[in-house]
Amino acid sequence: MLDQSIKTQLSAYLTKIIRPVSIRVNLDNSDKSTELVELAREIAGMSDQISLLETQLDTERAPLMSIQPANEEAARVAFAGIPMGHEFTSLVLALLQAGGHPAKEEQAILDQILLLEGEIKLETYISLSCQNCPEVVQALNLMSVLNPNISHTMIDGALFPKEVEERNILAVPAVFANGELFGQGRMTLAEIVNKLDTGAEKKQAEALSKKEVYEVLVVGGGPAGSAAAIYAARKGIRTGVVAERFGGQVSDTMAIENFISVKATDGPKLVANLEQHVLDYDVDLVKTQRAANIVSAQESDSGLVEVTLESGAVLKSRSVILATGARWREMNVPGEAEYKGKGVAYCPHCDGPLFKGKKVAVVGGGNSGIEAAIDLAGIVEHVTVLEFSDVLRADEVLLQKARSLSNVTIIKNAATTEVLGDGSRVNGLTYIDRLTGDSHKVVLAGIFVQIGLLPNTDFLKGSVDLSDRGEIEIDARGQTSMSGVFAAGDVTTTPYKQIIIAMGAGATSALSAFDHLIRTSVPLAETEEAVA
Repeated sequence: MLDQSIKTQLSAYLTKIIRPVSIRVNLDNSDKSTELVELAREIAGMSDQISLLETQLDTERAPLMSIQPANEEAARVAFAGIPMGHEFTSLVLALLQAGGHPAKEEQAILDQILLLEGEIKLETYISLSCQNCPEVVQALNLMSVLNPNISHTMIDGALFPKEVEERNILAVPAVFANGELFGQGRMTLAEIVNKLDTGAEKKQAEALSKKEVYEVLVVGGGPAGSAAAIYAARKGIRTGVVAERFGGQVSDTMAIENFISVKATDGPKLVANLEQHVLDYDVDLVKTQRAANIVSAQESDSGLVEVTLESGAVLKSRSVILATGARWREMNVPGEAEYKGKGVAYCPHCDGPLFKGKKVAVVGGGNSGIEAAIDLAGIVEHVTVLEFSDVLRADEVLLQKARSLSNVTIIKNAATTEVLGDGSRVNGLTYIDRLTGDSHKVVLAGIFVQIGLLPNTDFLKGSVDLSDRGEIEIDARGQTSMSGVFAAGDVTTTPYKQIIIAMGAGATSALSAFDHLIRTSVPLAETEEAVA
């Protein structure tokens, strides 16, 4: 089941278990049960701290692997399916944490988990090809290990299609709490805990508003924001980063092969490295917070740039770097919002396996759209690519590959007009042929939207100058129209939206912010506060 190199690495990890762990597998007569018990036996054979019990109960899902400290009666962490692929790390962490190995999380959030009250039964439907799912699974597993009121089961949707159908799951990860849909898509541990802890937002806002004044505050935690924070912190000045989700769009990127000096990596791995690099310096990292407004130093009572967060907290800084990145562009046609997560999807890697053997469409004929079509073609019955223009903008090598696939149809001059559905899920779309004006209907089960990005600048309208595309206008130094406020990355008018370009722009903005600080007097109010 496991190759020798993985066995060697796993054996080393399992030496960190400090208390006995019990694995129980529930099996049926399927081939997948045979695979699961083989995996469980291999793992149990690697450590004398791990015991294995094999059962065949009709009352539980099968195949299912549960993990628990050996001295506890009931398991609170389970995997319905075979936790390989992206989920293998989730399995390893569950074993270590059940075995007493401490979690690498801030103590404040661990304490918050322990204080959650009431029984919480969590279930997460995943696909093994989903790069966003493991973060959610690992967060919920950790919560279950720490708090005896919480339990969590990861469910591979491909092995339990009846449940997927009954619960109308068309996007992963899909989390259910006590039988009700709790959330879909990527969620961090902090986001999940805050959603369960109803009083958390108010307490956090009060604590954030009391933070000391920053000299550089970076808004956004993607490549541009990370580079800006590192360059600012290296100058020895008080630096903060506030981000709704550290990593931004890069977290949703699978293959990265154009990051100079790194032949190949993936988004989650790069994001983890970025965060660790930022934290190697004295940077105050504030996550799960979204900016709602910005006030210039000239207009604020404090004489500082003030950033108000959606939680109500106000952060103050002598300079600010805006690096809020971009998000998937939506079609903005009738039915799209209604069926988002019910057949309308934006991540083919995550949600593609849920449409196995079905007909789907990809809207967009650029690189991302054609790459999505190629990936989906190996899973679904048929892919229809709809491109608005009369020209396909994807690289020729991708177009040649797509055209060679018998189950991919590419239609140009197609303007999508409506998403159709039965009230619970997508069952088709309509488009107009822009050359003839004729309307056409395509019967399908899923629509993957791949039409580019929109800058995250809604909160900046009326504050800084934006282009007609909503991007922040900057000069060569990253300076915006607001004094002391700089910007970098995909959110700006920089023409090429690439990771390496965003990083360079982040460094530029930090150096420009530092230059601004050494040429600007400290606000009087701040000086008086320091003396007092």
